Amino acid sequence: MAATTQDDNPLLKDFDFPPFDAVEAKHVRPGIRGLLTKLEADLDELERTVEPSWPKLVEPLEKILDRLSVVWGIVNHLKSVKDNSDLRSAIEDVQPEKVKFQLRLGQSKPIYNAFRAIQESPDWNTLSDARKRIVETQIKEAVLNGVSLEDDKREQFNKIEQELERLSQKFEENVLDATKKFEKQITDKKEIEGLPATALGLAAQSAVSKRLRNQNSIYYSLFVHMHFVYLTFTFLLSFVCCLLGGNMQGHENASAENGPWVITLDAPCFIAVMQHARNRSLREEVYRAYVTRASSGDLDNTDIINQILKLRLEKAKLLNYNNYAEVSMATKMATVDKAEELLEKLRKASWDAAVQDIEDLKEFAKSQGAAEADDLTHWDINFWSERLRESKYDINEEELRPFFSLPKVIDGLFNLAKTLFGIEIEAADGLAPVWNKDVRFFRVKDSVGSPIAYFYFDPYSRPSEKKQGAWMDEVVARSRVLSHDGISPRLPVAHMVCNQTPPVGDKPSLMTFREVETVFHEFGHALQHMLTKQDEGLVAGIRGIEWDAVELPSQFMENWCYHRETLMGIAKHFETGESLPEDVYLKLVAARTYRAGSLSLRQLRFATVDLELHTKYVPGGPESIYDVDRRVSEKTQVIPPLPEDRFLCSFSHIFAGGYAAGYYSYKWAEVLSADAFSAFEDAGLDDIKAVKETGCKFRETILALGGGKAPLEVFVQFRGREPTPDALLRHNGLLSAAA
Repeated sequence: MAATTQDDNPLLKDFDFPPFDAVEAKHVRPGIRGLLTKLEADLDELERTVEPSWPKLVEPLEKILDRLSVVWGIVNHLKSVKDNSDLRSAIEDVQPEKVKFQLRLGQSKPIYNAFRAIQESPDWNTLSDARKRIVETQIKEAVLNGVSLEDDKREQFNKIEQELERLSQKFEENVLDATKKFEKQITDKKEIEGLPATALGLAAQSAVSKRLRNQNSIYYSLFVHMHFVYLTFTFLLSFVCCLLGGNMQGHENASAENGPWVITLDAPCFIAVMQHARNRSLREEVYRAYVTRASSGDLDNTDIINQILKLRLEKAKLLNYNNYAEVSMATKMATVDKAEELLEKLRKASWDAAVQDIEDLKEFAKSQGAAEADDLTHWDINFWSERLRESKYDINEEELRPFFSLPKVIDGLFNLAKTLFGIEIEAADGLAPVWNKDVRFFRVKDSVGSPIAYFYFDPYSRPSEKKQGAWMDEVVARSRVLSHDGISPRLPVAHMVCNQTPPVGDKPSLMTFREVETVFHEFGHALQHMLTKQDEGLVAGIRGIEWDAVELPSQFMENWCYHRETLMGIAKHFETGESLPEDVYLKLVAARTYRAGSLSLRQLRFATVDLELHTKYVPGGPESIYDVDRRVSEKTQVIPPLPEDRFLCSFSHIFAGGYAAGYYSYKWAEVLSADAFSAFEDAGLDDIKAVKETGCKFRETILALGGGKAPLEVFVQFRGREPTPDALLRHNGLLSAAA
């Protein structure tokens, strides 16, 4: 294979939109190394010429930070959506070099001193809010990056950072591999009774793709290892195919109706089994596999978690903090005490309701003659919850799918954005390269038709190469300094990634209501990134926003899924075009508070165990990480977890994502988002003029100001007062419990 030269490396070329279709594993090592060499030279020059002024400090610094963020972002994104062993290996090789450069940049004394000089200069008060925030943030981050540490301590700090980056990467890879590893082939239809048609279609599709994967690996190994004549090759190939007939034949024609079906731990399949499979032993097997992912053998994350927690604590001590949670909170709205106080308040409001939820399930299961009624356990809860929901509200999630086809949902979402924020969104497929044929590309325009942003949307689950969950991230941020023409700012570009059920056959992707909420949620993040009016690149869009405020716009958008006009606008049967019946809409709204106590406790368990592990847990001490989880679960789970529950081993949010000592942010931001939505309720959700006016205000504050102003100030500017949890508890039907 010819080596890639620097000149033809897509990572090193100038581009308007990243060359996602052209970047391969072979480009990563030379591309990242070439980039780092260039950025090292730029940093040398900056340190040599730095002055405490915007043009001589912040502008060149932004260019360095941005270039690294954009190019590394491409590589990291491809790993999340198009994972393969070559890409992994390439990233693993260059990651230490990238971290080394980030540490050098973050610990630069000349840059730190220049920011300090700006802060202490007589001109400080003439700076805009955004510029003050940039200076303050850079100083704080430099300290957290170890700028004040000397010699041995700095060396120790840098070793810790390198190792933490490596461990996080390995953690995520183990989760993905463990998720992929579980496959259960079923040929007897009785075993999968209750599974809806969409899940059966998906399981049959998995069987087909499994056969192709097997076949490809066989063909490939034969090609690699055989250099003799064609006839020998074809003879051997057919011989191997005969040997593997049981494995390979039949899968090609797998169908939803006749199977075979392959059950996986990928979210759409796992959820369908938990909610609908009548076969209790199948539910148990799949549940046990799910909560023990990445907890045994070569893929065991237990030791990685312990190493991560130990290193985080060491890092905190080096920076003169008591624990890692204090380090995490140094750049957030909350303090450890405030976060714990909120979690406890919500726990108390949720507990009795959650206990009642379990009692209701037991009673209902008993009324249905279920043998397990007196002994309901984890693999029964979702199944019986769905049956009770169907009975109580006469809603069957699966029967609603035909009313939520992805094209209609997207149309409705874009119409809502037009109403609330005065923007137009149009398809721009083909304008930018994409990483998979299913990825869509869109242009966002303002009320006079000028482009203001762009975004990619990658909706479907691809278990063999794409990590689970849903997320939004920036591709590039709005920036005056990085303007293409020297006049107008560079426009922001985002990507939105989901993992919903793909189209099966000639049917479009038919979504559960939860998947609809997920798309609205991720789009809320994208809106904050895209509708920023902030021209200072370091605090534009989602940059520079405190982590516990960043979920505000995403959770805010979820509320619109229950707004009558919005929901009825998207809920059209994909074949007949008929609208969702009015009584079903009313039931959906009524069902919103169904099991709210249980669902709240689930999030509180995650948030509390995260804080416990980063405040009180002593690595290598008398308690194991699983002891901590069990102790937390006593107060946050009505049914205690299984003794072998190892959910921590797949808790990527805190061990491979940005949520370490920050998972509470979901609840913290939920308070903000519910309170923000209540401004629309106060104005009158049926009053289109009032909705547009309030939407305009939301856009000009929450969405426009980015990280250029403290989030509490931004919230007060929108709402006219500080936030309270009342709206959240009211929306969840838990207000009386809190009182």
